[in-house]
Order: sequence, then structure tokens, then C-alpha cells
Amino acid sequence: MTYPYQIKTLEDYNRQYKESIENPEKFWANVADNFTWQKKWDKVLDWNFKEPNVKWFSGGKLNITENCLDRHLAKNGDTPAILWESNNPKEQSRKITYKELHFKVVQFANVLKNNGIKKGDRVCIYMGMIPELAIATLSCARIGAVHSVIFGGFSAQAIADRLLDAKSEFIITCDGAFRGAKDIPLKSVIDDALVGNKTIKSVIVYERTQTPVSMIKGRDVWWEDEIKKVEASGNPDCPAEIMDAEDVLFILYTSGSTGKPKGVVHTIAGYMVWTNYTFVNVFQYQPGQIHFCTADVGWITGHSYIIYGPLSAGATSLMFEGVPTYPDAGRLWDIVDKFKVDILYTAPTAIRSLMGCGEEFHKNKNLSSLKVLGSVGEPINEEAWHWFDKNIGKEKCPIVDTWWQTENGGIMISNIAGVTPGIPSYATLPLPGVQPCLVDEMGKEIKGNNVNGNLCIKAPWPGIIRTTYGDHERCRQTYFSAYPDKYFTGDGCLRDEKGNYRITGRVDDVLNVSGHRIGTAEVENAINMHTGVIESAVVGYPHDVKGQGIYAYVIFDENHPNANLSKQDILQTVTRVIGAIAKPDKIQFVPGLPKTRSGKIMRRILRKIAEGETSNLGDTSTLLDPSIVTLIIEGKV
Repeated sequence: MTYPYQIKTLEDYNRQYKESIENPEKFWANVADNFTWQKKWDKVLDWNFKEPNVKWFSGGKLNITENCLDRHLAKNGDTPAILWESNNPKEQSRKITYKELHFKVVQFANVLKNNGIKKGDRVCIYMGMIPELAIATLSCARIGAVHSVIFGGFSAQAIADRLLDAKSEFIITCDGAFRGAKDIPLKSVIDDALVGNKTIKSVIVYERTQTPVSMIKGRDVWWEDEIKKVEASGNPDCPAEIMDAEDVLFILYTSGSTGKPKGVVHTIAGYMVWTNYTFVNVFQYQPGQIHFCTADVGWITGHSYIIYGPLSAGATSLMFEGVPTYPDAGRLWDIVDKFKVDILYTAPTAIRSLMGCGEEFHKNKNLSSLKVLGSVGEPINEEAWHWFDKNIGKEKCPIVDTWWQTENGGIMISNIAGVTPGIPSYATLPLPGVQPCLVDEMGKEIKGNNVNGNLCIKAPWPGIIRTTYGDHERCRQTYFSAYPDKYFTGDGCLRDEKGNYRITGRVDDVLNVSGHRIGTAEVENAINMHTGVIESAVVGYPHDVKGQGIYAYVIFDENHPNANLSKQDILQTVTRVIGAIAKPDKIQFVPGLPKTRSGKIMRRILRKIAEGETSNLGDTSTLLDPSIVTLIIEGKV
């Protein structure tokens, strides 16, 4: 498969960027022409940010699965679409070609229809990281049902809240899931979530762990039993439902400042074009390469860069059921070696975790297949960037430090591998179609370079959020009300002398210390440079003199030789890297940080602990390990 829109040189980038800004309708029409449409669009773009109301490719008719599956069958049907590695390294891996994946999706789409699921229905998917998770999402898209994937680690209450918000009537789950040393009883959690529920009509259960489960007569059915029914009927075809370009593809819940999850809505055509375009360009994907994104499909990164981006490009996408440290900290590098991975896309949290495990887990691994490394989820600090570059990329692989959000659908600001320069701790340049600007607190745009401000986007890109499900006003208030005619990202940002962008953290995580604005990410980067620091998180707290003081939560290596002097050493490190104004006023050594299952630190909780408000910490259901919060409170400075 060829990609006529793939950026090959810096001149290409400059030309495409210029065209995308000066004539976005023509630019994106040319890109969209490379996809399969049942009917071409009447209008490429219609938008205003006041409502907000954004429509891409209005009047166009298509089905995203035809673009992810059907169109590859003639020439690339025998190409692996999904490679799968089990949590257990001794279990046999799986290879599913495009022909096989197409067959399985058509087959399971008929299962969905047999269970009463139809176009527009919301289907909750709560599964482990197995190929059937991808099959389930694609099968929903095949028949026009709206999928809402929930990470297979959320609590029953968190699931119940999301089921209620999405008005879901159907669930696809597993008996259980393997994740590291844990067996997660998914079906049991679903059962707890459904206590008192009157709306769920059907629960389809895939057997993965052979965990004993309760199957409710008339509601619960086994995946394999339903497949046998389809087989018995001769495996009929399931033609792709013809969808409108702006029909909803999926709902994905993300944390909100209120604690109530927001159901981010993405629609079909714009999201498809954006994920494909960004995947092909940022990673410089070449046909035949193996793309390994370590994210979970329960998060937007997995949606966009395990399923829809790679498959729409005819790529080979590697799924991993387990975690990077099981059965030991060499697992990711074993997988890279085993499958001869070309592109590795992972999170700074994982990188920093593996950094602290010692050289023995990576030094003897064959990582020579790697061509591109990627970072996602938060800004990657310089120390982790250099470790990743030296030890994993062998200083031969460009590192793409990608900035984007659930609401963006795909990568927004990033260097392009081997084409545009990468700078440690910088996302660097916007992708074609992205018009970033920096504004001050009053909303006035800050021109020029060497400036700081709040990061906004001035015009829509194809993957932009369309609404928050069932509550459009919340979408408007959250993203479009702070600064008129702009999408507000919620992030602070620095633009250097050459126009490169560096994300400095959430704006509510930007500290005002004695009148000086200091990004928490910047302070954390400095703290993390200390040799004994594994990871840190910084928040502000009320200070009688400075207005805001800096409170640092630090995971420290207890075996470090200077443990007793470590706090003073950290202060000196921050002073040396940023200046005395950025020195933390309080440093607390902690055993861990409160993180969501996608690896993001919940600074809202840390801020309340620092402020002494420990009685009302809000929603902690999204945390990977809620017990960490109790340990932090007990050890508070």
C-alpha cells in the first residue's frame, strides 16, 4: 500500500503545513480521496467554535471497517493485521492476517445482530488485551453500533456510571483477564456493576481465563456458543453498514475536573482520516513494518494506534496482553526481539519504570530491528529521553515525543521521525492541519517566539471532539468557553526561539510562585535529573509569603548511597537546572504516585493532600492502586 500524503522531507512538511492552513478543505479532500467511500462528501468542512459545531466531509457515506479491512484483501489479504503476545511468555503467540481478521469481524458482527444489536446502539466492551477486543470494536463499527471500551481494570461502580451515562444496552466481556501476576475477574466485576441495572439486554462473554462465572439465563451468552450458531447458518456475509461521515463511531470516557467522567465522542470519517494520516506520517510507517504500541485499547492511544490508525493503513499492529515488568523487566525487549519490531510506541511512565530496573534487563537484548521510538501520555523528561535513546534506540532511532489528548483523536504536535528534528522534552512542531496559538490569562494571543502561554487551537482538525455524550453544554464549557473562537487544551506551553512547542503541564498545574509562572512538568524534570529519583510529581499549595508553595512527591531509590542527604541534593539539583525560585518548599518521599490505569498522575488528589484536604478527595475509581493514597496521607510532611 502506498501513502501519497506521506511527508518525506522537511520541505514536504513545510509545503503540506502551508497548504493545510491556507486551504484546509482542498488539503484534506486530497488526503480523504485515498480512502474508500460509498458516496463522496458534499462539503469538506463546516464549523464554528461558539456552539461548538464541527462537521467534516458532510454528506459523505462510508464504513470505517471497509477502510480497515475490505480494501486490503485483494493485495494484502495474507499480510498480518494483528500479532498478539500473551501475558504468559510460554503461551503461543497469535498471527491474524487481514483475510482472517475480516472473516472474524464479519462473523462476530453477525453474532451482534443475532443478539439484537443494531445501528446506533451503544455497546460497552470490557475485555483484556486480546485480539477479540479488536474484533469486538471492529464488529460494532461494521454494523454501525457505537462502541464504548472500558479499560479492564475499572471498578464495578465506575462501569455502572459509564453504562448509565452512555445508556448502553449491551456488553461484551471476558470471564477474566491476565495482567502481570494478576488474574482479573472481568465477568464478576460486570455482574457487580449490573446489580439493580434494568437496561442491559445482553452480555456476551468470551472465555479467556477459564475462571468460574455466573451466567444469567436470558441475558448472558458465551461468545463461542454464539459463533457456532453463525457457523451453523453457513457463516453468512455481513455487508458493512453504510454510515454518514458524522455518525458516532465511539464514546470514550476520560476524567474531568469535577470527578464525573466525560464521554468524549468521535465520529467516523474525520477520525479515520486523522488517525491514518498521523500514524503514517509521525512514525514514517513503511509497508511490512511491525508497529508495537504498548497502550491498552481501553484508552485513546490503543483505539488510534493499535486499531484504527494502523489497520486503515494496512499495517501490522502488535498487541500485548501483559505489562512491561512481567515476568521480569526485560519483557518489552524480549517482544521487540521476538517479533523484530520496527516501531515502539510507549509511555514515559513505562520508560522511567524500566530505567530503574537496571541494565541487565536490556543490555543483552537484540534491539537492532528498531527504527523509530515513540513517547505518549505526558511530556517525557530529558533523563528518560536520553536513556531511551541510548539504551533502546542505540542512538540510531528518532524518538517522536507526541502531544495529544483523548479529545484530539490523534497526534497533534510531534516531530516526524527522521524528517523534522527531535528535541528532548519538546513536542516540537504542529502536524499539518493543526493551528496552535498561545494566549495569556485574558485570552489575548501571544505572538512571536521565546514565549509562554496557554495552549489553544485556532481551527478544527479532522479528529477533533464533536461533543460530550448526552451533554453538549459540558463540551462547550470545558473546551470552547475559556477563550472565544478557540479550542482550549488545558495545557500550558512554551514556544522557543525556533517555534518549537514544549508542553509545561496542565494550566491548573502551573504554579504562580512569587509572581513567577513555573510549570510543574519543568520542576519534575529537574527533580528527576537527580540520580536517586525514580519519579516525581509536583503540585502547588497555599503559602503565606509566596502565594503558592511547591510540594514535591518523590519516589526515591532507597539503595542510593546519598539517601540521607537526598532532600538537600534534590533542592540543589532544581536550583541548578531552573533556579532558586523553583525549589520545592516541601519534599515528601512516597512509595508510589496515584496514577490512572493509563499512567497519568492524578495531581488533583496530590494537590488536596498537600493542602490538607484529605477528607474529600473526589473520585478515585480511575486509580490503578487506590491504596497508594492512604500511604501518602500517612506519610505527609
